[in-house]
Parts: sequence; C-alpha cells; structure tokens
Amino acid sequence: MRVAGVMSGTSLDGIDVAIVNINGPRVSTIGFQSTPYSEGVRRAILGVSNTTTTTREISRLNFQLGELYARAIQRACRRYGPVELIGCHGQTIYHEGGASTLQIGEAAVIAERTGVPVVSDFRTRDIAAGGQGAPLVPFVDGLLFGHPRRTRIALNIGGIANITVIPAGIAFDTGPGNMAIDALVREYTGGRQNFDRGGRIAAQGNLDRALLDDLLADPYYRKKPPKSAGREQYGAEFVARLKQTGLPLPDLIATATVLTAATIAMAVATAAAPCTPDELIVSGGGAHNLQILAHLAALLPGVAMATSADYGIDVDAKEAVAFAILAYQTWRRKPSNLPSATGARHPVILGKIVLR
Repeated sequence: MRVAGVMSGTSLDGIDVAIVNINGPRVSTIGFQSTPYSEGVRRAILGVSNTTTTTREISRLNFQLGELYARAIQRACRRYGPVELIGCHGQTIYHEGGASTLQIGEAAVIAERTGVPVVSDFRTRDIAAGGQGAPLVPFVDGLLFGHPRRTRIALNIGGIANITVIPAGIAFDTGPGNMAIDALVREYTGGRQNFDRGGRIAAQGNLDRALLDDLLADPYYRKKPPKSAGREQYGAEFVARLKQTGLPLPDLIATATVLTAATIAMAVATAAAPCTPDELIVSGGGAHNLQILAHLAALLPGVAMATSADYGIDVDAKEAVAFAILAYQTWRRKPSNLPSATGARHPVILGKIVLR
C-alpha cells in the first residue's frame, strides 16, 4: 500500500511529506519533500500555541493548515505518484501529557482536496487510555531499527528530543531538541536564519557552566518515564528565562546546544542501564547540527553513532515516514501505541479516519 505520511513538528520549519510503500513488515521510502512555512504562518502558529487566544483564530488556522497540508501532499504526489492513504499528524498547539492535547490541520479539508482517506489526531486515543499521548514513534522505531541481538537507541532531535530503547520499548522525551536554539538563532540573526546551520553559531559562543548547571537541575530530567515535553516547557517562557541572564546570544546558543546534548546523554545512560547500548541512531533536524553530535560523542564514549540514513531513512523524513506507518496500522485496525512508552493502560488503535 502506498501511504503519504505528513509531519509538521514543534520546530515550526514546515510540512514534511514522505511517500512510503508498505508491504507487510517491509517498508520502503519512495520519496520525500519538505515545504517551508511562510513567516506569517509560523507567527500564526506561535500565536495560538500554549497561550491565551481566541477560538476564532484556532478555527481559522485549523482550516488554513488543512489547505497547506493538502497542497504539500499534492505536490509530493505529482513528483512521486499517487497514494491510497494519508497519515497526518497535524500541528501541535498544546500538549499536556496524560491530560489533553491538540493538533490542528483539518483532515476533512485534506480528504476533500486529495480524494484520499486521511488518518489524523493520533495522540488523543492514547491519552484517553491513560497514556501521555507521546511518544508514538517507538512502535515504528522497533520496526525499522530492531536487531535480534543488539541494543539500539533511536534518537530523534526535532524541536523536542526523544529516544526509544530497542528492543526494550522504553521511550520518552528527553527534553529540548532544537526549539530553544532555533528561537535564539532567529533573534540573533534578525530573522535571517531559523536554525543554527551545522552548529556554527554555537561553535563561536562560550558555554556558561553556571547557567547549564541551573538548567540541568530541572526535576524533569530525573523523572522516570513515561513522560513527555513540548513548547509548554521549552517555548517562549524558557527562552525569556535564558535571555534574562544578560549573556551574549552566541553564548546562550552554545549553552542551549550543550543542554540538548547533555539531557539526551543523561537519558540514554539511565534508560539503557545497566548495559551500554551498542548504537545510537540519530534522526531529525538536529542530526545536521555538528555541535550537538560532537557533544553527544564526548558524553557517550563507547556508544557507536549512526544516522537513520545509514538504514535507508532520510534523517529529515523519519517522523513523516513514521506517521505513514501509523496510519497504515490504523487502517488495518491494528494498535500502534506502546504502553511501555506512553503509560497507557493497554494498546489502542490510534487516530480518526476521514473517508474520501
């Protein structure tokens, strides 16, 4: 079955569409495209994310994003061929793990424009079953990267960073990924850059050890999973806290970069204990940040590092591929949450289906 997976994450960089062929347990990526958000759309999403807003603004943006998703899917299909099913995660504007979550991007609009069934709203059923609603990708990580004898950890560094221990099925959000770094970079460059390309700005700054130690004291990093994080923890208020130190922005970017690596390393060490994992497989936008990767290598000696591209999955496409696979599971009426990762009381079929 040919399925389109659509992902727009907390980094707010745009819409990722992966076209995937699924034949039983075999998954192959046919193509991948990313469509950047305009600055106006990015501001609109920030304007309704984890803040006081109006139902009118949320409703209008819900339909606007549905149109944008549909266009991005149609663009990918023109290049790579038609699909039989679409899995769309939607844009998270609020997530309170274990209590509530809201992703927007109207699936009915996508189905109407494309003429293809759409699976969306994946997180709510897991929360209804007592889970955090995240992370949902661990089911896919086990499918793509499982090995009968080796312990691997799949790491995705998006706006938030998360890990999956394979085959144990332990998975959780480790803390910040690129979110705070991106916000600081936008301010430092006057909006000319949305991310720290290659970690170059961080390489020019200086780590502030006192600030790092203060940030690492957050009890979230020592809380046992299941746990999840989002813009609520690492969005505007977090960035404002960093800026209140008065440190130069390159130093804040350098420190935020080390924070991302340090919290990932802490999570890897505790999640895999008492064993050392054989391999760390990195995906997401942070896989391009050489500073994050260098810090991880230094903090995790003895752990081999690879990227999802080494296993045939583009590092930028991995989460879009994941939601194609999750949609396929839903279409087949198969559960795809992992209670060991989300804390749900039992496995559930995720998502809601809009038929063509």
